[in-house]
Amino acid sequence: MSPQSPACQLSGTQLVHGDHGPGSEVAPSISVTTTFRAVPHGDPEGLGAMNPEKHVYSRYSQNVTSRVEQILSKVNQGHAITYASGLAAAFSALVHFKPKRIAISGGYMGCHGAISTYIKGRFADTAMIGLDDEFQEGDLCWVESPLNPTGESRNIKYYADKIHAVGGKLLIDSTFGPPPLQYPFKWGADCVFHSGTKYFGGHSDLLCGIIIVKTEAEREQLWHDRVYMGNMMGSLESWLLLRSLRTMHLRIPRQSASGTEIAQWLSRAVVPEGQEYDGIPGGVITKVWHSSLQETDADGFNPSVQMEGGFNACFSILLSKKEYAEKLPHSLEYFVPATSLGGVESLVEHRIRADPKENPLLVRLSIGVEDVADLKDDLQKALVEISKGI
Repeated sequence: MSPQSPACQLSGTQLVHGDHGPGSEVAPSISVTTTFRAVPHGDPEGLGAMNPEKHVYSRYSQNVTSRVEQILSKVNQGHAITYASGLAAAFSALVHFKPKRIAISGGYMGCHGAISTYIKGRFADTAMIGLDDEFQEGDLCWVESPLNPTGESRNIKYYADKIHAVGGKLLIDSTFGPPPLQYPFKWGADCVFHSGTKYFGGHSDLLCGIIIVKTEAEREQLWHDRVYMGNMMGSLESWLLLRSLRTMHLRIPRQSASGTEIAQWLSRAVVPEGQEYDGIPGGVITKVWHSSLQETDADGFNPSVQMEGGFNACFSILLSKKEYAEKLPHSLEYFVPATSLGGVESLVEHRIRADPKENPLLVRLSIGVEDVADLKDDLQKALVEISKGI
């Protein structure tokens, strides 16, 4: 992986100083008030504004959430708004775009569930089509890249050109590729979605959804919808997120570099039974998916160009036996057997336990900030253990 260029680095200065908090507090307090003292003659411009002196009611805005959204807007190169969870943000995006049809293939099961719930509440049918189908005006193209759970990248520009040719919109679920790894607006996205629970939160202690759009007018529309849908972040979650953002420029590059090293190392262990690689017995791992392992495709797409700041830290491996896939998560010392991803601690999951449609041989790895040598040693020992039936 080539080193980051200055253009794609995540600014620690923006993350630490990119919000404008009032008063003398260095670390902001958790806001617990639901309502704010009215200013003389009213203040209609304060509804949803990022000016902390213009808050009215916490369903509209409050100090810590406004500070979070200032930083998120800057580091995502757009206009950001937060929600109570990733799926709350996904549902809100559907309400915003009101698509005639939704084009989606694979990816996170939760987003498929949010789409199904949205469609259930519509009087007119909203058709579902695949990404390889022909698009029409009014379509919303929903692309996850890198893809959950495999960590493979999709060509954002290809789908942007395809959907824009018919007057549709492109939403990119970039949860696996937070800043500084990729910036979907550069490749034609109309809207960027993140489960902020994952890498923006980074400590497995908050739920959050993020939508980033290109204009303040679009953000204002989303904010008005959020006011009446009531799916804003809570005060504590906003405070936890603000604290986590301060170190995002330290966490994400570290996780990306470690994840890439481990994925490439494991890929070299895909060898026949009877052989081994670096102490990993052959015949246990049959496939490793990761953006860094993708070759340039027939259209000339190579993920290294799109993922200019580094590759994803979450990816999957395929084991040769279901027994291995079941045992591996519970044979590791430093990887926590749990769902989710993006936290500072490494996680491992037999993915079918969360998604019944998934391959029963697939295990997903989310790489944290531990020493990469320790994680590799942990994996090597566990793979030996399960191969021996211990």
